[in-house]
Order: sequence, then C-alpha cells, then structure tokens
Amino acid sequence: MLKVHELKILPEYFADVKSGAKKAEYRYNDRNFKVGDVLILREYENGDYTGRRLCFKITHILEGVYGMPEKWAVLSIKPYKGGLKRC
Repeated sequence: MLKVHELKILPEYFADVKSGAKKAEYRYNDRNFKVGDVLILREYENGDYTGRRLCFKITHILEGVYGMPEKWAVLSIKPYKGGLKRC
C-alpha cells in the first residue's frame, strides 16, 4: 500500500533535488520507509515552510551496511508523477 511521507528539507538541498543533482536522501528511518512510498519534500527555512514542495518516489533503500548507524537509511528517489493532489 502506498504511503506518503512529508519531510522538511533545507533550501540548498531542495535546489539540488529539484535540479536532479541530488538523487538520494539520508534519513532516520523512524517512519518505516518502503520502496514505492512517496516523499513530499517541503522546503523549510528559518523555522518555517516556504510553500515550495517536490514529490518523489522511493526506488531503493540502503540500510544497515558500511557502518551506517542503526535506523538510518539512504533513500534513492525519482520524481513522482502519480497524481497525488498534494504534490
């Protein structure tokens, strides 16, 4: 079942994700991320949301390897075009 996660992202990282230069997110996995889930990345600056957002689908999850701390994961992402009205 598709799960949608809304996450804060700082402006410098938002710009890199938007341009396609950044294709992964390193996040604490307290949300039980799964391949196929959707991330709504909401730009966050100076303690407030800017109103800009991006929608991405998780395509791969890397966790528990290469000395990564427990509960942390690298989420590979690609633009989501699945029609979520919130995106």
